[in-house]
Amino acid sequence: MDSNMTNVSFGLLSALAILMVVAGHAGYDILTVGGLFPYYSFHVPLFLFISGYFYRREEEERPLAYLKKKAKRLLLPYFIWNLVYGLIAWALRAFGGFSMGEPISFKSLFLDPFLNGYQFIYNFAAWFVPVLFVIEMMNLCMRLVLKKLHLDSERLILLATLLVGMAVVQLSIGGHVWGWYKTPGRILFLYPCFQMGQFYKKKLEARDTLGNLPYFIIVIGVQVVLSLCCNGLAYSSVWCTGFANGPVIPYVTVVSGVAFWLRVAKILAPLCGESLLYLGRNTYAVMMHHIMAFMLVKMILAGIAAHTGYLADFDFTEFYNNIDYYYLVKGSEAFKMVYLAAGVALPLLLQRGITGMSALRDMRSKSPAS
Repeated sequence: MDSNMTNVSFGLLSALAILMVVAGHAGYDILTVGGLFPYYSFHVPLFLFISGYFYRREEEERPLAYLKKKAKRLLLPYFIWNLVYGLIAWALRAFGGFSMGEPISFKSLFLDPFLNGYQFIYNFAAWFVPVLFVIEMMNLCMRLVLKKLHLDSERLILLATLLVGMAVVQLSIGGHVWGWYKTPGRILFLYPCFQMGQFYKKKLEARDTLGNLPYFIIVIGVQVVLSLCCNGLAYSSVWCTGFANGPVIPYVTVVSGVAFWLRVAKILAPLCGESLLYLGRNTYAVMMHHIMAFMLVKMILAGIAAHTGYLADFDFTEFYNNIDYYYLVKGSEAFKMVYLAAGVALPLLLQRGITGMSALRDMRSKSPAS
């Protein structure tokens, strides 16, 4: 597969991954393949796999430049939006009757993003951004050290990080990953998934030539066995909890989930339209804003319920106090598609507007009259 098609495949894979995140937060199982591949058994690690795939060893030649680039791309917009959502949470508490979100403080602005990411609630899905930044910096530092020691083997790195990740899972099962320990716990649990992406690129991609039929028979067969033999495959990456099947199975489901959707993305890549690729390029915006997009849908429903005779069963107590409350018109599961559409479309529209304003500002700054 040529490099352009590879980029298309991974762009589509990113789009599918963010759709799973948005659908998962809305409780919509549309992409679980009939429940066979639960989102929470692999979808967050899938983002780490993609990030690891695109890591370039050339970055190790200019580590400070890499740090600055990643801080600018990941942390700077995160902290800007974190302040915005802190102000939104304050306004909704002060004037809207909502109870969600912490007060704005140094801790909630700069420390909590690395400790839990749930400080202002309306952007809680973006907890992943600081974690990704930390993992990318850990990866860089680890590889620089291993290079000095002449131990920078992809197999060794993957094995070592997997052993550490499995140790974290075992500690979590024993009840030892709690409180402040959840912060390093989630990082060390997800760290091997980043290495899987680099390992796949360096060692496996050239050999990934098995035909689609036997490939899917193997992957789906493995997943069926897991589903039948395990006590539920889902777990929480953010809280590092819910591991019901020992320390190995979570990474097996990461591999099977990634393998399934990676091949799907490769098959669909030649048919992929620009809209999905645009989504794949702007997963950051969707990750940051889709919970607020859900809230806007719920606010519209609340307005209808409050001022008309419709939606009489709308629960205002839950609406004001529980971010995970999703009202379904007439109890219809199909209404979750409205949340999914809003959670994707509204952040993309916002991002397009920001990009357009930035381009206009750049044009004005470069014009002779300026």
